Amino acid sequence: MKYQRVLLKLSGEMLGENGRLFDHAVIDRVARVLVDITKRGIELGVVIGAGNIWRGRSGGDMDRVTADQMGMLGTVINCLAMRDAVQRMGGKAVVMSAFEMPRVCETYNTQNAVRHMKKGKVTLFAAGSGNPFFSTDTAVVLRAVEVQADAILLAKNIDGVYTADPKVDPSATLIRDISYEKAQEMRLKVMDAAAFALCAENKVPVVRVFGLFEPESILKVLDGDDTGTVLHPEA
Repeated sequence: MKYQRVLLKLSGEMLGENGRLFDHAVIDRVARVLVDITKRGIELGVVIGAGNIWRGRSGGDMDRVTADQMGMLGTVINCLAMRDAVQRMGGKAVVMSAFEMPRVCETYNTQNAVRHMKKGKVTLFAAGSGNPFFSTDTAVVLRAVEVQADAILLAKNIDGVYTADPKVDPSATLIRDISYEKAQEMRLKVMDAAAFALCAENKVPVVRVFGLFEPESILKVLDGDDTGTVLHPEA
């Protein structure tokens, strides 16, 4: 299937060196792929996690709201790093934040986001949904619904959705095709409950889950490779 507008979710861990802070060679490699996507005429929005910088559950007894806000600010840092890399690779990029910080980046606005994407800019959505208690999974689905994306690409550190955690259960099997409703019923952990609910209620056309062991695997999926798992509305 040829996609016109996609939302890509990248984990923060993949941008870090051994899962922490920044691996600039990897960031540059990912940036080249993002530029390549826009050169194909595909409108691209990107949500990046902050696991290389901060995870709310690492805050110990810290107030959950404060911990989540720190995580959202971490995504801003990652998006700024990716914007810089995309521009150095000859592409165009813009960071739009759910937090208002006009001296650093644009404030998110749906109409402006669509305008940027149509102009071929890698549009980086930072600060999650702007609210605590919601993950970047929810943020990428929310933005996809708002900009009416054709697909959501979830690039994970696992090659698809399994019946159980394959690291824990050796009998777990890869699921190639499943509806949002069935995935919720099976309590699969590929996305959080709020993200699943948004997908199902708004009938997001397709979510592709695949392994990002090599950044170029994003291009393979866009070229029609059937690797990973396809999630979709119930028929």
